[in-house]
Amino acid sequence: MTLLNRNFLLTNDPAKKLFHEFTDKMPIIDFHCHLSPQEIYENKNYPNLTRIWINDGSIGDHYKWRLMRANGVPEDLITGDGDDYQKMVAWSKTIEKAIGNPLYEWTHLELQRFFGITETFSSKSVKEIWDKANEMLATDDFKPRSLIKNSNVKVVCTTDDPASDLHYHELLAQEEQENGFQVLPAMRPDKAFALEEETYGSYLKELGSAANVDIVDFDSLVVAFEQRFKFFKEHGGRLSDHGLNTFHFVKTDAIELNQIVSKAIANKELTQREVDAYSTGLVEALMKLNKKFNWTMQYHINAIRNANKPMLAKVGADAGFDSMGTQPDIAGQIMSLLTDAQNDDIIPKTILYSLNPNDWMQLATGMGDFYQGSVQKMQLGCGWWFNDTREGMINQLTTMAQQSLLANFVGMLTDSRSFLSYPRHEYFRRVLCNLIGEWVERGQVPEDYEFLGQIVEDISYNNAKNYFGFLK
Repeated sequence: MTLLNRNFLLTNDPAKKLFHEFTDKMPIIDFHCHLSPQEIYENKNYPNLTRIWINDGSIGDHYKWRLMRANGVPEDLITGDGDDYQKMVAWSKTIEKAIGNPLYEWTHLELQRFFGITETFSSKSVKEIWDKANEMLATDDFKPRSLIKNSNVKVVCTTDDPASDLHYHELLAQEEQENGFQVLPAMRPDKAFALEEETYGSYLKELGSAANVDIVDFDSLVVAFEQRFKFFKEHGGRLSDHGLNTFHFVKTDAIELNQIVSKAIANKELTQREVDAYSTGLVEALMKLNKKFNWTMQYHINAIRNANKPMLAKVGADAGFDSMGTQPDIAGQIMSLLTDAQNDDIIPKTILYSLNPNDWMQLATGMGDFYQGSVQKMQLGCGWWFNDTREGMINQLTTMAQQSLLANFVGMLTDSRSFLSYPRHEYFRRVLCNLIGEWVERGQVPEDYEFLGQIVEDISYNNAKNYFGFLK
């Protein structure tokens, strides 16, 4: 069988019909990614395949970096200043050993969809592929905006600190009609949760300056956040995103929260209980603001970040030294948060992602305790990060279907720093169609393509468009 043939991942006739006649034509809403709005605006050609595929300075694909390290590639050919072509050779030798890893399939899918290159990527073909890809990268079709538009993307939501001036979003909004897609900010307030960092006080000054608020305690911090929500909304903001690597629900009162923030600004030592109480209080304050502004609040939980401290010091964060978290009760702690928040009716539209799939069943059943209103307020997020595989997607889709309503699911996102990652949506859609096709063949759902076709189109695009309030 040919690698990535027309029916790649489609193992039954209903799946082939659903994919080719329904989902393949649907546009993309990328509601969570790490693309740079500055790069989108500046719209520069990448000088070669390494710069768009492996690394461009400190920015790059840490999925690839992890595999290259597993293959013994020296760091100067990964994140360092080694020769760009030799980096690509090192990647080709790594990919030769990566069968069974989704990166093997994604690598070839990106070569086919963007460059029309159908040869197997290997140390034998790398020079030919390098030359052909680099020639194409020099053209207008391979500038960032063209890559987005030609991938049929209608909305890109970047990841932005609350203190950001959103300058490049303002510039891109002026050219939205010409570009053919929207670039919208999504608030990621992780720095405001870093209570124990020495930089916490200086960050609050930065945030306060952006909000024109003097942040001296918890109350003024919340006032500053409300100003930033208004500012983000004026620039098209519809979502926030929260990296709760660990979480322990500890309820306290406003007096203690003010005292905790004052201590942190003064760099005084904090107890673990105080840290947990602050995180709980801030999450609930942000829940209230997300609901007030009709945003969707995303939680990315249970991750171990920057485990390799010497490499963190050498190459920085987000460089491939993160892994699945193992806090055994984190889903229960999130449920305690939701139970308390429901007492005050402050739960906004919410998407729950855990890097540990052991949490999924508890999250999927627990979120059903808090449904209300005209939309399905709670969603189990797609297979995230290390679960972004065929098996992980099937697991997540099956859990969502069995414990909730799959037809309401908002679907896939790239969670990527690369402009070449959009074929991941195609990968997801193939997995989705194949799963439903298996249900057809087993007699679990009717072989009604008008009915099933609408469901897969909705999951691919329409649900996200309507749920987040895009493109009205």
